[in-house]
Amino acid sequence: MADNIILIGFMGVGKGRTARELARRTGFVTVDTDDLIETMVKKKIRRIFAEEGEARFRELEKQVARWLEHHVQQTIVSTGGGFFMVGNLQRLGRVFYLHSSVEGILDAISMHPKAKKKIKKRPLLQDLDRARELYCQRLPLYRRAADREINVEGRTIDEVAAEIASCL
Repeated sequence: MADNIILIGFMGVGKGRTARELARRTGFVTVDTDDLIETMVKKKIRRIFAEEGEARFRELEKQVARWLEHHVQQTIVSTGGGFFMVGNLQRLGRVFYLHSSVEGILDAISMHPKAKKKIKKRPLLQDLDRARELYCQRLPLYRRAADREINVEGRTIDEVAAEIASCL
């Protein structure tokens, strides 16, 4: 297993912000799988979903996961909400599942100064009933995929990053 730190969890849970704070604390660099995909295909995630569909996006996630496995060390990887389904997740590094309820995620996003942009950026959050259904489907899968679960609801990014750092 690589010496990377992999952050998984539902969309909007704070994986990117946690990764940046954890990088500051550890000296590791951080990459975001959605950013890697957008760079690779020169399209925004929402456009990939709209033009090519979710299946194509999931294939791109697998390509990124294979690249990470072979080319990345001592890195904090923040992932998209469905990235945990790639076949080689455990070989990428130590996996931390950032957990919050759907309501906690929605509350955190709605309090953000750029809330509308954050919701627009996440195609699967456009239908809240569907998002809740997806959350319920994924919850046991996130837990099964993770080496450690970190509760983030009602906590600051500093607190979450400190807990992860203490596990290293």
